[in-house]
Amino acid sequence: MLPAQAPGAYTGGANVIAVLILLAEFGMFRQALLRDQIRLYMAQSGLISVLAVIVGAARHLPELYVLAGLAAALKVVAIPLLLRRLLRGTDLAEGPAGGADIAGSGGLSLASTILVAIVVAAFGFFAAGALGIRAVAAPVTALSVSVSVVLVAFVVMIHRRDVASQAIGLFSLENGISLAALVLAAGLPLILEVALLFDLLVAVVVFGLLIRLHHLTGLRQGRAESLSTADLTSLRG
Repeated sequence: MLPAQAPGAYTGGANVIAVLILLAEFGMFRQALLRDQIRLYMAQSGLISVLAVIVGAARHLPELYVLAGLAAALKVVAIPLLLRRLLRGTDLAEGPAGGADIAGSGGLSLASTILVAIVVAAFGFFAAGALGIRAVAAPVTALSVSVSVVLVAFVVMIHRRDVASQAIGLFSLENGISLAALVLAAGLPLILEVALLFDLLVAVVVFGLLIRLHHLTGLRQGRAESLSTADLTSLRG
């Protein structure tokens, strides 16, 4: 039997970064402060930028350096700053206690939610592995983990009942898609990669409008300054 071959720098780096991104996604369930969720999203986005640099160096794609810089500027700096600015004046804004308490915004208990997320992540991991994709350009572990990140991000969006956390869940879902794109189709033209970032920017604008309108509606009705989506159930027919 031939000895197992150690993974190369590209494969090993992509796998490690993918696992760290997934751990950051799970960390969002445990955060009781919104600012900590934003920081985890910033860490995820920073890891995506680092992976873009690694892939660019390994596959000789200099345009990925440009993509890494754009992703870092937008997802590590601009979006977190915009979220914090939008949340000023609401009960989710950082206060004297050091941050917004979102611990009670979950639909299930923490233990139940993490258990569901583990099951969903395992399903995504093994389902992607069963596709049989084997190529140097696509480390199978990183690709499988990216599917898990996307599915766990859906759980974050469903679990939390405030607009801000749901927005962060959507943005982290985009990080999972970016991870899959980097390990599977890193050779896409730069214009297509930038178009994906533009779609993310559009989503930020939409969520920003939703946050503001939801907040203003609550103020006009004399309710507490909240971004909870619980009252949206009254719109069901």
